[in-house]
Amino acid sequence: MALTTNNSLQHLISPIVLEALFVASERSIMRGLVRNYTVPLNNGKVYQIPKYPTASAVSIAEATDLAGSAGDITISTTVSNIELSEIGIMTVLTDMARNTSESNVIADLGKLFGEAIARKIDQDLIALFSGFSTSINTNGPAATELEVAHLFKAMATLKNAAVPGPYYGVFSPKAIYNLKANLTNTFANPNAGVLQNQAMLEGYVGRIAGIDIFETSNVGQSSAESAGLAINGVFSRDALGIAMMQDLKIATQRQESKRADDVVATAVYGVAELHDTYGVKIFADNSL
Repeated sequence: MALTTNNSLQHLISPIVLEALFVASERSIMRGLVRNYTVPLNNGKVYQIPKYPTASAVSIAEATDLAGSAGDITISTTVSNIELSEIGIMTVLTDMARNTSESNVIADLGKLFGEAIARKIDQDLIALFSGFSTSINTNGPAATELEVAHLFKAMATLKNAAVPGPYYGVFSPKAIYNLKANLTNTFANPNAGVLQNQAMLEGYVGRIAGIDIFETSNVGQSSAESAGLAINGVFSRDALGIAMMQDLKIATQRQESKRADDVVATAVYGVAELHDTYGVKIFADNSL
């Protein structure tokens, strides 16, 4: 009697993971623009980030004791909480599909899963734009097209609040179309030091008003607002944060009766607004 061994994907997991991790890191814009934290295992589901207030020094006369003066202050910290949660994607890969495909199924799965995870991370971070208290341009159906003046106003708002730079702007491609159509090479800066991966390179528009501008389709119109309205964001790195406990992980489970393998990709992270005054939202018409 002939013996048949299980046709498993275990020996192919490493290539899938490597491809997925590479694609996930290359396709995310937002992750490189916000504050990143690594969460150790077994530290709970809520990651706490202490925040210190802004302190001011005072003038004092020679030999004057600071104790009891206006310069004698109490420093009280506040906390931003980032709640961790899982995201995932899976597929069932049959032996027939894997063995008859003319393409590299393993590379395809890695690319597919990596892009899905990167897109979800960007969408979760971009969704935080709506939480910024300061807004620019009309909030409603009368929102006008994006203009350079809106960017200068955003820069002035952050500067006036003593927000540390550098500043980043992330916009919907449709919202920023009008602004791009009127740009000249004066604003372009192809050598921006913030460009860390392929997505950031492809999405980089230029530096305007001291703001590095990026565009991504992950900035969509808000369902809470009228159709054709995009909520874009201009912010400092410490405005938003992502706490990563488990980067992309891929596992398989054999279903012999189906002659197939479950391929499951997951990640565990959380996102949150850290400093409300460190970012502004810009409403803009989201139609061409």
